Amino acid sequence: MTAFPDSPFGAMERLTLDPAPLAVIRHEGIRIADLRDAFDTGYGAIAAYFHDGTLVPAGPAVAIYYGDPMGVFDLELGFPVATAPTDPLITASGASVQASTLPSGAAAATTHIGSYDGLGRAWMGLAEKAGAKGLHHRGIWIEVYVSDPTEDPEELRTDLILPVA
Repeated sequence: MTAFPDSPFGAMERLTLDPAPLAVIRHEGIRIADLRDAFDTGYGAIAAYFHDGTLVPAGPAVAIYYGDPMGVFDLELGFPVATAPTDPLITASGASVQASTLPSGAAAATTHIGSYDGLGRAWMGLAEKAGAKGLHHRGIWIEVYVSDPTEDPEELRTDLILPVA
């Protein structure tokens, strides 16, 4: 099963993630309070490279959290792309768009429909279901923003993917 399905995931589905090329802006040592600014500037800056043809999108926006998302963590914001950039691309704001890869291997996934405010509860539910099946998260949390953020907040679709061991 792909990390980018057309249909929503169920309550908890197991899948094997294949590595996929990404174009991302990396943020190291940030907190939840920093997310709005990172998201507001990051996705638009990368999308500018879609408009000029430098990058070709291959899926919806992603955010990959490394570490404890309730504390200090590292973050990659970006998109799956046909081919990752070979050299960093410098945005108008001075940020660096770099090549990365979607983490691969075993994962548990679910879909959250609704406001981003409900993502914390959805993550807790997925982690609990995975734990009940004997799956242990690897400290990586992937959000796939399937819906355009300008849609009605109650209609937003966010796929949550938890790499597991």
